[in-house]
Amino acid sequence: MTLSKISPAIFLLSFSALSYEIALTRIFSISLWYHFAFMVISIAMLGIGASGTVLSIYPELKDPSKIPVYGLLSGAWIGLSYILANMVPFDPARLPWDRIQIIYIFIYYIIISVPFFFFGLSIASAFSLIRERIGLLYGSDLLGAGTGSLVILLLMSKVSPERAVFLISAMALAGTFIIGEKKVRVASSILIAAAFFLFMAPGLTPPRMSPYKGLQVALSYPEAEHIRTYHSPFSRIDVFKSPAVRFAPGLSLKYLDALPEQTGISIDGGEMHAITHVKDNESPGFLQYLPSALAYEISRREDILILEPRGGLGALLAEYYDSKNIYKVDSNPTLIKVIRNDLRDISHGIYSKNTWHGLGRSWLQTKGMHFDIIDMPLLGTAPSGSFGISEDYRFTVEAFKEYLLHLKDTGILSITLFILPPPRVELRLVDSIIAAMEEMGIKDTEKNIVALRSWGTISIMAKRFPFLHEEIEGIKRFTKGRRFDLIYYPGIREEETNIYVKMPANEYFKAFKALIAPEARESFRRDYIFDIKSVRDDAPFFHYYLKLKNIRAIYNMMGEKWQYFIEEGYLLPAVFIQVLLLSIILVLLPAAQGVKRNTAPNNPGLGFLPYFAFLGLGFMFVEIPLIQKMMLPLENPSYAVATVLTSLLISSGAGSILSHRFSGFRNSSILVGISILIIAYSLLLPITSGFIASYPISIKIISTFVILTPIGLLMGIPFPLGLKILGEKNQNLIPWAWAINGCFSVLAPILAVMLAMLAGFKTVLWAGAAGYLLAFITYRVSFSPSPQP
Repeated sequence: MTLSKISPAIFLLSFSALSYEIALTRIFSISLWYHFAFMVISIAMLGIGASGTVLSIYPELKDPSKIPVYGLLSGAWIGLSYILANMVPFDPARLPWDRIQIIYIFIYYIIISVPFFFFGLSIASAFSLIRERIGLLYGSDLLGAGTGSLVILLLMSKVSPERAVFLISAMALAGTFIIGEKKVRVASSILIAAAFFLFMAPGLTPPRMSPYKGLQVALSYPEAEHIRTYHSPFSRIDVFKSPAVRFAPGLSLKYLDALPEQTGISIDGGEMHAITHVKDNESPGFLQYLPSALAYEISRREDILILEPRGGLGALLAEYYDSKNIYKVDSNPTLIKVIRNDLRDISHGIYSKNTWHGLGRSWLQTKGMHFDIIDMPLLGTAPSGSFGISEDYRFTVEAFKEYLLHLKDTGILSITLFILPPPRVELRLVDSIIAAMEEMGIKDTEKNIVALRSWGTISIMAKRFPFLHEEIEGIKRFTKGRRFDLIYYPGIREEETNIYVKMPANEYFKAFKALIAPEARESFRRDYIFDIKSVRDDAPFFHYYLKLKNIRAIYNMMGEKWQYFIEEGYLLPAVFIQVLLLSIILVLLPAAQGVKRNTAPNNPGLGFLPYFAFLGLGFMFVEIPLIQKMMLPLENPSYAVATVLTSLLISSGAGSILSHRFSGFRNSSILVGISILIIAYSLLLPITSGFIASYPISIKIISTFVILTPIGLLMGIPFPLGLKILGEKNQNLIPWAWAINGCFSVLAPILAVMLAMLAGFKTVLWAGAAGYLLAFITYRVSFSPSPQP
């Protein structure tokens, strides 16, 4: 087996492995929910670490003739694992009462980990057997992974993720064909043909969606009809008709007429919205009975900005009140495209002009316009839980400063959301608005906020200047005329609240009053059962409300059921414990079995193994924060993931190849340089991100490549350097080093998010710098510091 053949084979196998990981994330986000996708894939990726453990215990498996077989099995199992996992009746919604789901989830783990296990066997065997060219091999590995992270997104813009799986399988099998003997080539050819057949017959392998997801529930109604599905790297959009679609959030009980016809839209089968059919000769009178109509009743209506309009109800509301200029910004480009093009007739052309996609705060920063009303309807067709560990840059203090800065002097920021007891989302929104106002130098912030509720929604309004007497009187008339309940306005009395839809404890009034009052705010936040303190861009976990010290109290509040914690996405500790336990087993098994040669305590090679753990932690502690930091300027998580991964992995691959060709790069001091550069990035990235934010997306992507290339080049050097030196001391330890690095690379992203929740992503970057420094110390302690030839 020649290097000229093994390098392209490794490229294709790595290309397929990372592509498959990204495709699985999309598939499981559709069939399950995103936080379960995160959990399943985190565990499955330990298959790579398991491969190193198996090779350490059974070194005879490193036979060069077996590498094509491992590649063949990896490629075959990419398609097969998706098909088998799709047959497992795992449904996370049933976890609280159906214990067999625990068995199903472990079956998921095993099935999904198999292709990664065989991929790991291929790579680790190649590293062990061709260690003198390890820089080139590792470079091929990283270049393939980096290319795969970009190509899979381009591919999913054309085909569904489940169809993409079979093309990914074919790519891995093509790599096997390159290096295989006759039998392997025949088998590869047959399997490639089978993969293409399954790709061309998508009806055979649709993802199995949980029956408890909103789309499935809506389609279970009599006379419901599924119309069409659209796929993109960002989301899956389903258009449907159903009696379940009745979208008028918080509609006043005084409105007794029928609603206009509506067409349902779901995002990834869970987030539900609707398009309201409006004919040219009809006026949708129900709109004036929505709580969100209040801003239009008391404010000027010349320049209106709708953020996240989704199905367009907010835009229809602005049109109903004869607003002069209506601007719409939505973060989902696929949704805009579908409604603007295919659903134009029924959507009243709401996205035909003045419509952009991206983050609203970034758009405001770019345009520099000022508005009479900025409307943020945080609504779907039904309330739902939030994903607690997801980042959301729309609701940080910095974001609210941007919104408030772009209001006219009399302008109103209006936010409407579903009531989802117990109160937490709305309280953090208010705290964030107050924090933004205070940083802007606004005094007496309690005079600048108003809140009301209907039977099912809460509306919060904020201004840069105090609400005027005539505005407050207008608010009173509006709520009284439509039977909405006041929660707060400057000078409100308790007897003015909780009149129409009574709540036993009037908890919303009491909570809002305590939070808004300057003298009571700090003690209320401290004593409240949930964490409702505002969040910032460095730790934008807006939907994470859990106070660990109050877990028992929250459990009791929720009727002594753990379902709340599952629905809110608080699975990170569970994922971490599972990964940690499995990693400990995989890392210690070779020692327990006694890699019989070279396991004595005085063996220098054994003491060098922690070096690979520190590299795994360090690399991921840099990669994860960089993805998060670039979400703001790139305005889309998919763009950020693809751009950062491609930039880092390709430049790291180039660095690995350079370290093979030029001995000057093979020096442990490079680890110190990486640490210094990481610290510099942590300080300079916010400045550079802000600088490029106003440019077109193509310029921002190119700029990101340029910005990240220096750190990527250096980060590609330490791993092959360590393997080369370890191989010279004891090549039998290379698989064990691979297992350790793989396990810690899976642990690190989970640790990174947990650390970011506590201290922010800048701290995670500093932890990454510490990881590389610890690797440097391990290197110096284990070996002579002299440069390698």
